[in-house]
Amino acid sequence: MRSTLPLLKRHGPTVFGLLLLVGAVYVVQREFRSLSVADVTRAMGEITTGALWLGAGFTVIAYLVLAIYDWLGARYAGRPSSWGRALLASFCGYSLAHNLGFAAVSGAAVRFRLYSAWGYTPLEIGKVIGFTSLTFGLGGMALGGAVLTFEPEVLPWVSDHVPRWALQLTAVPLFGVVTAYVLLSRFRRTIRFWGHEVELPSTSMALAQTVLAAVDVAVTAAIFYVLLPPAEGLTFLRFIGIYLAAYAAGIAAHVPGGLGVFDGAIMIGLAPYLGTAEVVGALLVFRLFYYIIPLFIAGFLFAGFELGQRRAALAGLSAFGRGAMPLEVPVLAGLVALGGGLLIFLGALPVRQTVLLQWAGYEAALASQLAASVVGSLLLVISYGLLRRLTLAWGAAIFLLLNGAAIAGLRAEEWWTWGAFLLVAGFLATMRSAFYRDSRLVAEPLSQAVALPLLAVGFCGLTLALVAYGGRVADAAWWEVPLSRIAPAQLRFTVGLTGLLLLFGTLRLLRPVRIRPAPFDAAARLSLLAAHGSAPVAGDAVIRGERGEAALVFTRGKEVWAAQGDPQGPRDDAVSAIWRFRDLCERNGVRPAFLDATERFGRIYADIGLQMVEDPARPGRLVACVAEHDLANLTGSAPVP
Repeated sequence: MRSTLPLLKRHGPTVFGLLLLVGAVYVVQREFRSLSVADVTRAMGEITTGALWLGAGFTVIAYLVLAIYDWLGARYAGRPSSWGRALLASFCGYSLAHNLGFAAVSGAAVRFRLYSAWGYTPLEIGKVIGFTSLTFGLGGMALGGAVLTFEPEVLPWVSDHVPRWALQLTAVPLFGVVTAYVLLSRFRRTIRFWGHEVELPSTSMALAQTVLAAVDVAVTAAIFYVLLPPAEGLTFLRFIGIYLAAYAAGIAAHVPGGLGVFDGAIMIGLAPYLGTAEVVGALLVFRLFYYIIPLFIAGFLFAGFELGQRRAALAGLSAFGRGAMPLEVPVLAGLVALGGGLLIFLGALPVRQTVLLQWAGYEAALASQLAASVVGSLLLVISYGLLRRLTLAWGAAIFLLLNGAAIAGLRAEEWWTWGAFLLVAGFLATMRSAFYRDSRLVAEPLSQAVALPLLAVGFCGLTLALVAYGGRVADAAWWEVPLSRIAPAQLRFTVGLTGLLLLFGTLRLLRPVRIRPAPFDAAARLSLLAAHGSAPVAGDAVIRGERGEAALVFTRGKEVWAAQGDPQGPRDDAVSAIWRFRDLCERNGVRPAFLDATERFGRIYADIGLQMVEDPARPGRLVACVAEHDLANLTGSAPVP
């Protein structure tokens, strides 16, 4: 049991998220098979001008409500903020986190950058982040409890087999958590939560949190609701229940913007009330209002803030790709992932009867659908490698994006569709220097651990491309075949197995090289002294760069492993040592930190999601860590909630 729990803690959320994503892709594919671009265009055209204005208005209100989160959070932290600062921090943090979802540009990281520039301490920033994170959860539970109380039939399938009163009882735990939080704020000032001492807000502020979060969820759901045509039985309260379930599934899957998972859950929830075309049309406009437009605005605002803070960043614009901000790569990785989702969407739609396809025949139409789905799936995987700054992922992403543009062009999609793939590929091509890590494929000999994933990718790609979709499953997509009741058992097994191996093999190839830290004993210390002229006095282990020329010594803690200063050795190998240390920490379920860090590796620390701040216990010394969580523990001050 002791060995099982760490594995579940480390890999359970990822496996669960992957299962959700696979299920969502199947649902989306199944629903889209009967759609055409004309159906979706018609449904979007039927959205009235009044509904569009209402949706835009609710979007503005939703982001204004989110700004109150930060405004109240700053007061909770004991450092009241102006309304303008709260609006900027909230809008940038939520817009980027909603769309990208990656740790390097999460709402916490963006808020830390903004609030630290305004003079807030890490402890105060940690309180703001904790307050904003908890506030949304309170609103979701309060509204979820209300939905289960008054509209328990919102749960699909379950309501057909479970009594209404039993479904209503499931609201009790949700209301109980919210009530307990408010009561605790009345009778206690602090609680111990996951090893941290958390200071509770006042009772009035706790009530304000709950009401504010409930309004936020309701207004956000209203953006989507007003875009839908009238449907019998679909009350607003029932729709809120569907929206909450879909949003929770998107968060659990750890997919940027809940892409695919949120959409599939919404389709399932609304299937009894509306046709697929109407749901997809409203969904696309909702994503445009709440996700895409705010993302571009927030990107410009955040970039403007950075330029205002650091005039030297202007020089970086002439060398795009070396850049001064750690935001560029995660944004492009997010765009690559969105491109993968778009290709999967295109692969699910029927092919337009272009002159080329009429000449090539029915097989070419099926091939374009298959290619779009395979390339789209691989782009989703490759985006993970981009975040890890892998050179292989950089080259593969450009190649797949060009393939995506070609597929969209052959399918006679709109010019902006294939143009978007070319534009992202062009931006990515200028950033070669931002990708400096070797993957397992090029950093290790062609051992069994490398050869098997490589062969799996090649074999599975060829198998999927050569599957003959004849007979009873002629119109099925490749990932729909394993779940088809009319497909032969052998075909279902073969296609399902090869599809899974294709993604698994690609992930294996994108894994960084193996990491084997050595004990930091007397012999290791003498070796470091001989090679670099200095070495820490104490430590638990030493980890070296990929060439073995750079090294860093670290100590193991319960939640944080701390390196004793910057790596020693040549810069390029020292960079690989930093990433190897980060990967080692990730595999062991802890966070990395660097004590006595210097600005020499400031960009690399930012790339792995750390912030460089002054050690409050030792003025003039810098610490690179997840500051809102770990700075206080690393320096001996009061724990950060």
